[in-house]
Amino acid sequence: MYFYKLLPTQVGELTLIAGEQGLAAVAWENEPPARIRARPELLSEEHPVLLQAAEQLTEYFAGDRKCFDLPLQPEGTLFQRQVWQALAEIPYGETRSYRDIAARIGRPKAVRAVGGANGRNPLSIIIPCHRVIGADGSLTGFAGGTTVKQQLLQLEASGLR
Repeated sequence: MYFYKLLPTQVGELTLIAGEQGLAAVAWENEPPARIRARPELLSEEHPVLLQAAEQLTEYFAGDRKCFDLPLQPEGTLFQRQVWQALAEIPYGETRSYRDIAARIGRPKAVRAVGGANGRNPLSIIIPCHRVIGADGSLTGFAGGTTVKQQLLQLEASGLR
């Protein structure tokens, strides 16, 4: 069973989705349903993980939080979870390329597969897929849109000053 909470932010309304064990997804407005496996069945604003996630995301957007401390419950393949773990290790305010992530997980030729796993990351912002850019430094696809990706990277860059 999954629970959800809507969280208005400066980059749009986010849907926070929690399972019994932890935060399962952060969904964007109007995103394709296939990106996230977890689907909410009940509205429960009182679910403790949802309240924690909402508080920590609010602190992040205010520039007061650089890392998240939440129980997580993302659903994905072993390969996807390896990629997501590597994403979680990208420091606040820094970026990495898909090639960097592929090398990090010991699969240097799996650049395209890393891109696919990055795109299926159900925990946007919490697992910072927005910190992954093209090898040439370009902003590449992002579930929230490249404009939002740019805003998140700028927010983090300003938090480093």
